Parts: sequence; C-alpha cells; structure tokens
Amino acid sequence: MSVPEGISPYAEVMLCLPADWPLKESYPGNPDVDWPITLLKQVARLPHEYGTWIGPWHSLPNGDPAEPYAASTPFAGAVITPMLRVPAEARSITVPGGTAPDGTEINVLAVVPLHRDEVAVKIERGTDALIEVLDRGRVTELLDPSRPSFAVVR
Repeated sequence: MSVPEGISPYAEVMLCLPADWPLKESYPGNPDVDWPITLLKQVARLPHEYGTWIGPWHSLPNGDPAEPYAASTPFAGAVITPMLRVPAEARSITVPGGTAPDGTEINVLAVVPLHRDEVAVKIERGTDALIEVLDRGRVTELLDPSRPSFAVVR
C-alpha cells in the first residue's frame, strides 16, 4: 500500500463470523450469506484500485448514500479497527523471511460492519464519536448479524 511515513505497507483484513454462519456453498452464491466475504474483498482491493492505504479507523460507506450490503442485513458500511478479541501481540505479524524482507511487519486489521446511522456518525462527527458508539455497544470484530445500531441521534 502507499502509506504515510512510519506505517507498514502490509496489512491483512479479517472479521469473525458466528459459528453458525451458513457458508456451506462456494463463494459467491447467495448475497444474503456472502456479503461479509464480498465486504472483505472490497476492503482488500481498495488500496490497490485507488493507490491508497487502509488503517485503523478508516471507514467505508457502501455507496453514497450508504445502502445495505444485502437485503438480509442492515449493515451499510464498515470501519477498520484493531482486533479486540485477541491479545495486543496478535495484532501484527513479523515475517521471519521468505519473499518479504526479514522483520517486515504485517498489521492484522478487523473489518467491522456498521449500520447506516453509525456510518453517519463517523462522517458527521468523526472517529472519536464513532469509537464512543462502538464502545457503548461493546462491538468487536465478531459479526453479530442481529446487533442493533448504537448510534444516538443528537
């Protein structure tokens, strides 16, 4: 990725699906089931398609205006966050060799789907306001397809 000075140009994105998520078919199959995989692919391609980078607290609305990823979900955007469900030392990988130079750091980032009004909080009030919203709901990288929005209209 094309990154600012001091930031690793390498990243992996992830999200955690519930154990009962119905991914039994080959991707792509059913948008109502596949949308999290499609979202991950969109995020991963973004730096390459636009010559930019992704990092913690970057957000991506699904269109303008933001629309749900599929008919079965209210999620209409995403934010990139540090992983919360792992120890801090698991949030990056240092490559011991191989095709990358020794010591190359790869950041492991979470993709957290957002409700339309949570996307609006980030756009209108900024990162700190979105962090408050996500903290209020104890939102992590584990996708809860039925979680309510934690945005508060002010």
